[in-house]
Amino acid sequence: MTTPPTATADFAPGRQVPFGAILATYRHGSGDPSFHTAPGVVWRTARTPGGPGTLRLHQEPAQQGDRIVAQAWGPGSQWLLSGLPDLLGAADDPGDFRVHDDTLRQVAKEQQHWRVARSRLVIDSLIPAIIEQRVTGKQAFGAYRQLVRRYGEPAPGPAEVIASMRLMVAPDIAAWRRIPSWEWLRAGVDGRRADTVQRVLQVAPRLEECSMLPREKAWQRLRSVPGVGVWTAAETMQRAAGDADAVSYGDYHVAKDIGHALTGAAVDDVGLEQLLRPYAGHRYRVQYLVMAGRLGAPRHGARLAIPTHLPQ
Repeated sequence: MTTPPTATADFAPGRQVPFGAILATYRHGSGDPSFHTAPGVVWRTARTPGGPGTLRLHQEPAQQGDRIVAQAWGPGSQWLLSGLPDLLGAADDPGDFRVHDDTLRQVAKEQQHWRVARSRLVIDSLIPAIIEQRVTGKQAFGAYRQLVRRYGEPAPGPAEVIASMRLMVAPDIAAWRRIPSWEWLRAGVDGRRADTVQRVLQVAPRLEECSMLPREKAWQRLRSVPGVGVWTAAETMQRAAGDADAVSYGDYHVAKDIGHALTGAAVDDVGLEQLLRPYAGHRYRVQYLVMAGRLGAPRHGARLAIPTHLPQ
């Protein structure tokens, strides 16, 4: 690297830190311009209150996964590093999590060091979540990738490395607002979702506060924007606020997969709510464990263009 980092920091909580698994939640498809992985390394960009920033995380070779070294570039570097512990799950406390279902015991043991990340960036996760409403993951990821590449900016950092990864920072609020309606449509985002993004951008400063508000108030504020429903709020709160109880109700697969894992049969959202009652406070943690352990219902038949996320 020819460009030294603006700042550096490390995170050593005295336990293993599976940072790749923890941060994977911020990757919107394999071609996400704002996220890149290599063996033992994760790169992530973000639009912070201090400006754009690039974060590179790696594990010291001599360590056993309990010390993660962070390098950051750009105006947002200090802000990113100040939130490194939260980003790697320091604010998440699984101490009172109890496994009530035998099918979860092994994966819970395997994932004992995984934590819920907290980015403190609401718009960073809310806009992708809106784009992902009512479409397949492939469609949503393609749309987000196209819009970020066209309206974002190259990530700060070592020029040759950044160029080789084609790493980008998502547009700022003004740039998102300038995207014309036909460009949203060209990317595959219908008018309903594009309009929701614009409504969100109009109150973006207020929504950014949600990562710091009490949980109930944060949820109320997010849900007050027309077009932001339970699923969208949950996907945002998981990532921005580190909400370990934020279940993705309304997802095409989540209820079926958790039902299959815990009972052997698919359930709907009503059934899911009942199944997860013993896990109150950690219901998103259960959702993650089912996914991480591949405990969901087997996929059968052709890969149809079925909406992945039905409600808002």
